[in-house]
Amino acid sequence: MKLTPLVHALLGAGLLMMGTGAAHADFTPNKPECIAPAKPGGGFDLTCRILTSSLDKSGLLDQPMRVTFMPGGVGAVAYTHMNSNRRTDDNAVVAFSSGSSLNLALSKFGKDLDVDDARWIGAIGTDYGAIIVKADAPWNNLAELAADIKANPGKQVVGAGGTVGSQDWMKAAFFYRHLGLDPRTMRYVAYEGGGDAMAAVLGNHIQVYPGDMSEIKGQLDAGIVRVLAVLSPERLDGDYAQIPTATEQGFDIEWPIMRGFYMAPEASDEAYQYWVNQFNELYQTEAFTEVRNKQGLFPLSMSGDKFEAYIKTEVEKFQGLSREMGLLK
Repeated sequence: MKLTPLVHALLGAGLLMMGTGAAHADFTPNKPECIAPAKPGGGFDLTCRILTSSLDKSGLLDQPMRVTFMPGGVGAVAYTHMNSNRRTDDNAVVAFSSGSSLNLALSKFGKDLDVDDARWIGAIGTDYGAIIVKADAPWNNLAELAADIKANPGKQVVGAGGTVGSQDWMKAAFFYRHLGLDPRTMRYVAYEGGGDAMAAVLGNHIQVYPGDMSEIKGQLDAGIVRVLAVLSPERLDGDYAQIPTATEQGFDIEWPIMRGFYMAPEASDEAYQYWVNQFNELYQTEAFTEVRNKQGLFPLSMSGDKFEAYIKTEVEKFQGLSREMGLLK
């Protein structure tokens, strides 16, 4: 499994951990809930499914954890909801991703909400962006797609989950900028989540989907999509080993995607420590490793204060990238 440059930097700073510890004796969740801030079928759904399935198989929870879908703004609706209506909720954990970090960096969660308006529990893995097309698309590699776009700017329609400025838009924007094109001229269609975007590319409503590797494993195995490039530093292992990176094709584009969880901003210390300890114990189980790998994620296990430091570093990084793209002053 490969690690991203950001993860390597954090490793050097001592920010990754895999700890153990018994669940906090002063708290037991009542009707535990995993909130996926999107419609079913996308990355947030995947994130919750990895957690709930791992907890169930490892026997770490006394009762099953239900999944609730709360779509809107790549996590914005859920973040606002937890801050407005459930500030002291001890029983819910909310899926979060690097795409959410980007929107948080852009103040798309609200001008009055920032990285301190949540209690950061832990990560369950990392994913990588990908340039995805339908299996019968005319392009066999990234160079062929690039040549077509340069020859016919505006002809191909790009679509993904999230609006202009979202992480999926950013992936395509970096690609367009690499071609010497203005990303703002890109024909881009925003969908609520990865599931809708996948349906759109399969239905020929869009031609290019800058999505995530873990979201498309089923479609890739079924042979109905083609990945022109994975946006990782090096080729991935296992089932993905034959997929070339953008870098090896001459396009210096990388996009790692962290997947993790947070709690309500005023959740009790007892509940917070309980969930942090649950994550630490989960990291040690074979069930978690099996489920994570099966869903196409790569190792990134950290919790508590270390995870909070990671999130803050990521938000700062995205603020810098957003200034480069003219999205922030």
